[in-house]
Amino acid sequence: MLFDTVWLNARLATLAEGREGLGIIEGGAVGAKDGRIAYVGPQEALPSPWDAVRTIDCTGRWITPGLIDCHTHLVYGGNRAHEFEMRLAGASYEEIARAGGGILSTVRATRTATEEELIALALPRLDHLLAEGVTTVEVKSGYGLDLETELRMLRAARRLESVRPVSVSTTFLGAHALPPEADGDKDRFIDRICDELLPTVAREGLADAVDGFCEGIAFTPDQIERMFVAAKSANLPVKLHADQLSNLHGARLAAEHGALSADHLEYTDEEGAAAMARSGTVAVLLPGAFYMLREKQMPPVELFRAHGTRMALATDCNPGTSPLTSLLLTMNMGATLFRLTVDECIAAVTREAARALGRLQDIGTLEPGKWCDLAVWDIERPAELVYRIGFNPLHSRVWRGQ
Repeated sequence: MLFDTVWLNARLATLAEGREGLGIIEGGAVGAKDGRIAYVGPQEALPSPWDAVRTIDCTGRWITPGLIDCHTHLVYGGNRAHEFEMRLAGASYEEIARAGGGILSTVRATRTATEEELIALALPRLDHLLAEGVTTVEVKSGYGLDLETELRMLRAARRLESVRPVSVSTTFLGAHALPPEADGDKDRFIDRICDELLPTVAREGLADAVDGFCEGIAFTPDQIERMFVAAKSANLPVKLHADQLSNLHGARLAAEHGALSADHLEYTDEEGAAAMARSGTVAVLLPGAFYMLREKQMPPVELFRAHGTRMALATDCNPGTSPLTSLLLTMNMGATLFRLTVDECIAAVTREAARALGRLQDIGTLEPGKWCDLAVWDIERPAELVYRIGFNPLHSRVWRGQ
């Protein structure tokens, strides 16, 4: 068999389902053909005879699937460092939002930015993620809240793939906040999302999923449900910012609509955890926001474990509540703040993150037929990826075999 590239003498964490733990293979090899994995397994079991255009000796290094950041707000204008100062002085997230800050301050900055400016602003953030082995990133809109800016954000996110070797999943987050021109009428704004914004986004093929913010300072479960119905009519899967600041049973709502994921989840109850497990909805935990907001209520990790709810981790990179561009640090925070295990953390940014994007058929594990997205690490054991703070042990990053 002729491979394009073969990586030899590697220790593999395949994350393949059905294998114990991280699915470790000692003395392993990975073979790539046409950008996809053609072989993964023990080096001694490579199909004979075999040859490769390029052979790389990993000299005992570890290979994992390329990392996946499955919840980001990477494309936006401006920054909110001043709000960070306000929080340090005692202002709450809700107080800042109700005073016209929070999401709406980013909306103002984003509406004035061109598509080229949005790309230029996003690239340094994206580059930091790529430097840590990220090969797929989800990018949400939601800082436009009008048709023109939402479309501009989504186009900018799509174009990131043309300037960097990375896969981008885009999410339409029209129901992120109420724009000032809505005059406080949330129902009318949801009507506009359902009747105009969402159909246009779908028609132009700019989104892979639809998201909303179900919270007292954002939208009610009934309003979100109306948007979910519209998304289903447009053949788009749904996700949800749920139960972050209170329990409006957003996790249950997401599960009832077969959502790919429900995210944040600090106040999710057992009913919500069980519903997510039944529906296959992934719990995406966001320790960066938990840390920045100095929250006390942790996501119910033990309930998720008890019910078999899948758990992913993501940076939630955004200008206000999680200005975080390190998925390695996110893993450490998932372990130290939420008490996830090493295996749970690594699965959370590979296999389960792929599941949260509805892309597990193509990425997230080392298995034949999937895209050859790899991260090669200078580590002695996988725990180092979670244990270290502010240290990047990436040796090389491979995207689609290159």
